[in-house]
Amino acid sequence: MPFREVNSKMVEATVSPGQKMFSQRGAMLAYRGDVTFTPNTAGGQGGVMSMIGRRVADEATPLMTVEGSGTVMFGHGGHHIQVVNLTGDTLYVEADRLLAFDGTLQQGTMFMGSQGGVMGMVRGQVTGQGLFTTTLKGHGAVAVMAHGGVIELPITPNRPVHVDPQAYVAHHGDVRNKLSTALGWRDMVGRGSGEAFQLELSGNGAVYVQASEEKL
Repeated sequence: MPFREVNSKMVEATVSPGQKMFSQRGAMLAYRGDVTFTPNTAGGQGGVMSMIGRRVADEATPLMTVEGSGTVMFGHGGHHIQVVNLTGDTLYVEADRLLAFDGTLQQGTMFMGSQGGVMGMVRGQVTGQGLFTTTLKGHGAVAVMAHGGVIELPITPNRPVHVDPQAYVAHHGDVRNKLSTALGWRDMVGRGSGEAFQLELSGNGAVYVQASEEKL
């Protein structure tokens, strides 16, 4: 179910009979046709464990199930929207950044400590993001939100990417992350900026970076 980019802050999706998609509640701007919107209490396709993980992570972003026949326009808060097309790989993204996504994608959660050990947990504390992150896997499209536009940076085995954690939006592929300090501990005393830390992503894939350090 590909998204058509109307402009940098709006996307349109075609809904077909027998298919479904999920969207953040309040994200529907307009629609044509016979389309229904139902509150989703199961957290997509992640099942009970996904629901538990999202609650622990304070990631219980309410979703709507979208079904029927027609076209729907989505947007939220005037945020910029980036469409990510998955071809069997996994997208890692904070739950509150999800605008809408294909119902064919398998939804789950991942404990960030499992990527980068203790540093993965520190990342959650430093950036204000949860220790869990949402995962979407399979073939389909995802629309994510960001401040000030998004750039996609490729990650290759010989060229890891370092990102300001507060500018990080999402990543996909076979990627590992770890948090490192950009300054010495003495230099960090009295500093509140996230620039004292860098999120290093290595492997094969891509990372999406927003043109802002502002949270949604």
